[in-house]
Amino acid sequence: MNSRLAVAATVLCFAASACCTGGEPNRKNEYDMEKLNLTSEWDKTFPASDVVRHRKVTFENRYGVTLAADLYEPSNAEGPLPAIAVSGPFGAVKEQASGLYAQTMAERGFVALAFDPSFTGESGGEPRYVASPDINTEDFSAAVDLLTTLPEVDGERIGIIGICGFGGFAINAAAIDTRIKATVASTMYDISRCTANGYFDSMDADARYELRKRLNARRTEDARSGAYARAGGVVDPLPDDAPQFVRDYYDYYKTPRGYHARSLNSNDGWNATSSLSFLNAPIMAYSDEIRSAVLVIHGEKAHSRYFGEDAFKRLAGDDKELLIVPDASHVDLYDNMRVIPFDRMESFFKSCLK
Repeated sequence: MNSRLAVAATVLCFAASACCTGGEPNRKNEYDMEKLNLTSEWDKTFPASDVVRHRKVTFENRYGVTLAADLYEPSNAEGPLPAIAVSGPFGAVKEQASGLYAQTMAERGFVALAFDPSFTGESGGEPRYVASPDINTEDFSAAVDLLTTLPEVDGERIGIIGICGFGGFAINAAAIDTRIKATVASTMYDISRCTANGYFDSMDADARYELRKRLNARRTEDARSGAYARAGGVVDPLPDDAPQFVRDYYDYYKTPRGYHARSLNSNDGWNATSSLSFLNAPIMAYSDEIRSAVLVIHGEKAHSRYFGEDAFKRLAGDDKELLIVPDASHVDLYDNMRVIPFDRMESFFKSCLK
């Protein structure tokens, strides 16, 4: 009886909101979306493939933010095809690792979409350079929305790939969106856990309270100045005592290997108060209710490996796999084509997106 009452209350709530608009859908078209300034040249950190077609696309999420994306399609395949939406790492842009993953999966027969998250890269949204546990999860579902509308895509065969911090968002999206039939979390971070607990769970409640005080003081300063302070990207110059994983980040984001002018990690970083929302919003809360396939990939030597292993342990579904790549670091799984297990990802998606 209690569950029936809860369902009835929910239906009434949404019925009331529908009555306000006469029950008609609020239809939007491309002219309602924010106009984005999209580059026309190839400005990726990886070379273009000669067996893949590429074009820029835009789409809107349910918060009204217009997202920019690169769509990669096999040049010699006929649809409808299975499709994959890709994003991450956290603080990166689609011209970096996510684009490399998407193009590589397109070479293997998938339609692949690499998108810039809300408020970053070529995507829209104000204020700039903000992350959100809710909105960044929604970005994946909005990407699925777009893929279901493309004639070259089979809307019943859609998967997602999240890299680094977007591995956590991808798992959260899979827990929400039943249209997602298969998920890969590669070299993942749980950004909520990392923000609230610090690296290796080193923070306690007192440390979190001090962090809240600092961030809210920063909000007051921003409000008074009328501008948003930036948190800073990957440290530069690199200090002599930097741990190896910071050196690895520097080697990717701050050198020609992976630098990009729109990448937050390559430049001035996130909005300084962006992490506030992650302190109170554990994004893994319902991952144990995922019923679709999940493949968690991590490097054997990655400092972040515990995020992936713990996320895998929490998954309760029957169709899950943890793949540890021998000798690989966290950043190796951004762009090292010798170690990223694309063969396994291809077989995983082909099996799950039949």
